[in-house]
Amino acid sequence: MKMEMPKPITFYDTMTGSKRLFEPLIPGTAKVYSCGPTVYDYAHIGNFRNFVFVDILRRTLQSFGYRMVHVMNITDIDDKIIRDAAGEGIPTTELTRRYEKAFFEDCRFLKLEPAEYFPRATEHIEEMVDLVVRLQDKGLTYRAEGSIYFRIAGYRDYGKLSRIDLSGIKSGARVDSDEYDKESLRDFVLWKGHREGEPSWDTRIGKGRPGWHLECSAMSHKYLGDTFDIHTGAEDLIFPHHENEIAQSRAAYGGEFVRYWLHCAFLNMKAQKMSKSLGNIVTIHELAESGINPRAIRYFLLSSHYRKPLVFAEESIEASRSAVERLEGLVRRIRDIHKSGVIKSGPHAGRITEKARETFYQGMQDDLNTSKAMGGIFEMVREINPLVESQDLGAADAEAVLVLLKEVNRIIDVLDFSDEILPGEIEKLIEKRQEARRNRDFKMADQIRDDLRSDGIILEDTSEGVRWRRI
Repeated sequence: MKMEMPKPITFYDTMTGSKRLFEPLIPGTAKVYSCGPTVYDYAHIGNFRNFVFVDILRRTLQSFGYRMVHVMNITDIDDKIIRDAAGEGIPTTELTRRYEKAFFEDCRFLKLEPAEYFPRATEHIEEMVDLVVRLQDKGLTYRAEGSIYFRIAGYRDYGKLSRIDLSGIKSGARVDSDEYDKESLRDFVLWKGHREGEPSWDTRIGKGRPGWHLECSAMSHKYLGDTFDIHTGAEDLIFPHHENEIAQSRAAYGGEFVRYWLHCAFLNMKAQKMSKSLGNIVTIHELAESGINPRAIRYFLLSSHYRKPLVFAEESIEASRSAVERLEGLVRRIRDIHKSGVIKSGPHAGRITEKARETFYQGMQDDLNTSKAMGGIFEMVREINPLVESQDLGAADAEAVLVLLKEVNRIIDVLDFSDEILPGEIEKLIEKRQEARRNRDFKMADQIRDDLRSDGIILEDTSEGVRWRRI
């Protein structure tokens, strides 16, 4: 059987500064690495702007026919974790497990699909040590005050992702902090020597713990290999984190490392980036407790193109809530028409639906342009509603609209189709229909078949028994 080719899609690649057609290493498979949470506190809605973008990327690739191999790391050891655990007087693992659990609860709240792998940094120490040894063997490291540093002057391609000016490199200048500013163009720490009161591991490169940048390179290599397709993250990770990942990964393993770099813009609180350091954050935990509809939050986070800054405001959440209600209002009215069985169909309604489908997929194929894609869907809502109100829409057209909304919802996932008939109920109705046929009650059998069809279920009588499928 000939395999159907996935739909084409283009992405804006940060490395080249241009849109490029997605051509994965393995046809039909997308190997993706996403920088995940550092679990030292509740994640805020600004963090989830990036995680919702990753979810839209994942769902779109799957909807377009790609098999996903997706890795999202859990950073469970770094400077902030050690600081906050010490402040509470508890082990780092107690702190990180608490906020890791909260992160996954927030993901479920916003209906984020899980990645195939969620590796914890602390469970991959040996892989990190292997990477450091490779770099040592190539003469790209040095020791200072018990720690091991990467010599960026020894890697000639450093700075290509962030387009940073390397003329500011000072020989021997180094930085020990996991996170630092753009002005700090210095050698970065790979392995931090043991300090009293900090977690550490006894390894062949000495007692200590990994630097933050080392973690992602080691884990992406373990699960995705020397080279993989897509690396995602928020735009503030371009430098230094992703720049350092590139340097140590390419120096250690050779090859291209990452083929497409996708970066999500900030969610701002008024004119400022939302961040814990600025104290202007709103957590998903707080939003959930306030009773805000999670689908409104999800729609707000996906409604704007991921590369454009988004501003958090109560009015924006309210507008998103209204947008979701408009879509669900149409779904309810369309399903009522669909179930009515009224035979009426016109080319006008069909043209509206097909135009909306075309606009939606054109938007998603163009670097996940959700704004354009959903614009097409809301144009359909605007044009279909008058046909519904004037009763000029029959079951066939209603079915076409419903099918499209379900296709769209596989990606955006803000509509609730939960009251649809469930597989167990379908089997019971099939058995009831079979019993009616055995009793020669063909009117009852036909009624059950027609009722199932009105709910989007097709029955097929075969030599092996009755089979069913969703429209």
